[in-house]
Amino acid sequence: MKIGAFDHHVWPIICSTLLLMVFLAKFLRKKVKKNVKNRKFQLPPGRRGWPIIGDSIKWYNAVASSHPPQFVEEQVQRYGKIFSCYLFGKRAVVSADPKFNRFVMQNEGKLFQSSYPKSFRDLVGKNGVITAQGEQQKKLHSIASNMMRLEKLKFHFLQDIQRVINQTFNNLHDNQVICLQDICRKVAINLMVNQLLGVSNDSEVNEMAQLFSDFVDGCLSIPINLPGFAYHIAMKARESIISKINKTIETHRQQPSSGVGNGVLQRILEEESLPDDAVADFIINLLFAGNETTAKTMLFAVYFLSQCPMAMRQLLVEQERLKTARNNFGGEMMLTWQDYKAMPFTQCVIDETLRLGGIAIWLMREAKEDIRYQDYDIPKRCFVVPFLSAVHLNETVYEEALNFKPWRWMIPENQASLK
Repeated sequence: MKIGAFDHHVWPIICSTLLLMVFLAKFLRKKVKKNVKNRKFQLPPGRRGWPIIGDSIKWYNAVASSHPPQFVEEQVQRYGKIFSCYLFGKRAVVSADPKFNRFVMQNEGKLFQSSYPKSFRDLVGKNGVITAQGEQQKKLHSIASNMMRLEKLKFHFLQDIQRVINQTFNNLHDNQVICLQDICRKVAINLMVNQLLGVSNDSEVNEMAQLFSDFVDGCLSIPINLPGFAYHIAMKARESIISKINKTIETHRQQPSSGVGNGVLQRILEEESLPDDAVADFIINLLFAGNETTAKTMLFAVYFLSQCPMAMRQLLVEQERLKTARNNFGGEMMLTWQDYKAMPFTQCVIDETLRLGGIAIWLMREAKEDIRYQDYDIPKRCFVVPFLSAVHLNETVYEEALNFKPWRWMIPENQASLK
């Protein structure tokens, strides 16, 4: 009876222990295999940051600050020019190395593809040049290049720029205090809406300017679609913009000879075969790319020139000389492409503005397969972030990199580095 009792109570314990030992053996075996695999897979050095969030908050804070490369510079000092961290819930490889950045861009579509946070993808749309992949991306890029050919920009775009600038300044009063950012944004949206949609009416332009301001504010926001959140406001703005684009498409189809929509949109409808949703996304992508970059570049140019009187004087001398030459040939005339090419220092100011205050300060890419680069491995689906601004502001690449010095672009080697 005692033996039977012993058997009755102990055997379940023995069986449970054996099962636990088998489970632990399998777990440890997998763990060992995983560790061996990790030892073979050499990621760039870096840190994990907070669980799930990783370094996303520090990243956003730096990018939104007056010195965007701050986070990258801190990590470069600790880990080197190529480091790893966690961004947007995924492992990311960030680079401030010019050679690696060039490697990524040269292998666009082969080893790497564009990849952006959910809020950005939702807002710019799946059919846009920025977010499309593979053959669709090539097709849309080809359409965009065709629509913005240099021959068209030389004539129509130059004239529109001067018309919009003159109109903007004519609406200002002497001694009027203005918000330069608002003026730059209005000029840019006026140009882009006119070029893309053929819209030039002041009230429509102002409405589009407000909608697009809301749209841009939500592009890198937390994707919470509830009233009051930037993402929700931006999605509502996107719906309104698409509605306006669709109305323009419908008007053109009903009255093809009315001249309504006389812009890139009209040429797309006449020359390309894209569904309406793809057309709307395509136009939104061009609006986003052209409006935000143009407005901020103008804003930075004025700011940098105001801080550098010597550059301002040289720029004015060059343009006054051109103005005098134009007046000698019969009074005021619209600037031509030849006039633009005859202003070399103006081009230096533009190049230095793009270097010091560039808008595309970083790119977001994703590895399409496991990639080996020098001594590092980059796993498939890992974020890859070439941080361009860190190179542009690097003292070892540009002397006095944080100073506005347009004259640096008169040196042939620097001209080559910008291309």
